[in-house]
Amino acid sequence: MFYHALQIDESRCIGCSRCMKNCPTEAIRIFGGRASIEENRCIDCGRCYEVCPSAAVTIRDDDFEAIHNYPHSVALLPAVFLGQFPDDVSVSRVYSVLYEIGFAHVMEVESAAMIYADAKHKYAEKHTDLEPLISSFCPAIVRLIQIKYPSLVENIMPIRVPLDISAMYAIEELTSRGIDRKEIGLFYITPCAAKIAAVKAPVGEEKSLIDGVINMNLLYNRVYKKIKDLGKNHQFKPLSRQRLSADAVLSTLTNGERRICRAKRSYAIDGIKNVMDFLDKLENDEVEGVEFLELRACDQSCAGALLSCENRFLCGERMYARARKAAERERNGEMPRDREMDRYRDYLIEHSEIEPVEPRSMLALDEDIGKALEKMEKIERLKVKLPQIDCGVCGAPTCEAFATDVVCGRAVLNRCVFYRIHLESQGKMTLNEGASNMRSVWGDDRIGGEIEID
Repeated sequence: MFYHALQIDESRCIGCSRCMKNCPTEAIRIFGGRASIEENRCIDCGRCYEVCPSAAVTIRDDDFEAIHNYPHSVALLPAVFLGQFPDDVSVSRVYSVLYEIGFAHVMEVESAAMIYADAKHKYAEKHTDLEPLISSFCPAIVRLIQIKYPSLVENIMPIRVPLDISAMYAIEELTSRGIDRKEIGLFYITPCAAKIAAVKAPVGEEKSLIDGVINMNLLYNRVYKKIKDLGKNHQFKPLSRQRLSADAVLSTLTNGERRICRAKRSYAIDGIKNVMDFLDKLENDEVEGVEFLELRACDQSCAGALLSCENRFLCGERMYARARKAAERERNGEMPRDREMDRYRDYLIEHSEIEPVEPRSMLALDEDIGKALEKMEKIERLKVKLPQIDCGVCGAPTCEAFATDVVCGRAVLNRCVFYRIHLESQGKMTLNEGASNMRSVWGDDRIGGEIEID
């Protein structure tokens, strides 16, 4: 089973079905007037979280106070975290406050962006037979391919992402100073739910090096409040030099990987619907000659991630401004801090490859292949008899999803309002029985109440 960071608080859920209608993998059903998530289908992309009007979709993350359990707590920041702050808040101020609130070390995960790029290039040189190679950067996309496009899993590059490479570097660097690994706590400041899931249940390895995951939105509010409380006149300790190179800063945005890859033909695609449209064509052999794909679930990639506090375009604008400053400093001979990783480059690249990604069935019709094929045939036969208007009144997002639920024993056919009306017209079902079926899906409060019109 997958680990899921997204969960539904039934006490808040109003059964509006917005989450069900917007889920790209049809992982949500309505029953008893409440939404529920089918774990085999969910990819933690967060679309349900974004569209829920009652804040019923919540995210499981770790308690910030856990950083105090380690003498050497390390904040692993995504570059987009710094892009959340207004222009008058410098990188130095953010870093200083992170130290003040309890972190012993601060490191941006994009420090490993160029090593990650080199590791991918090395892998691509050895696997010229696979086309196109797909970046493993976005965990929601990895899970999407696992469950919806299993024929493409071998195209995913089994390479540790910058977060994991940065974690390896942090451990090597601190232990080389004589610090016991048990005293080192690695905490990722996550911009999305999918990365929480990727840390808790990593693909291609048994256990993540990360010790905890902290909600970026919550940390931003804590840090920004501290900055405002200290005031503009507070003297923050300046950074010794620019933390990231220009390429590293931009690597987390759309085109960030593609712009530094060596493929002759490549695409950078963001937004889950756009990605699925392209993967449909790829799986149907409608696209040829592409060597590399950078696929991101969120619009504007991590700048538009689920736990971002700032408008994705403003965040991206700040990151580009930061990259321009970094490029100017590099032209003036200043070495970016991420180049300090170079002394571990060979070690990090050598340990960057993980186990191949395996497909994960979201249907799991039956363990017996013969029975699974029989169920598949039944689904196809039932599907064509349904109205094909995907109204969602049955509590499933589409007629096809409903047919699958019926055949697999997760729903009954007379939940379909059209089929129920047919039964009632034939005298095979009473109105009360039909109302009872509706209550089972949408709850008692929606069925039976009087509506007065003035």
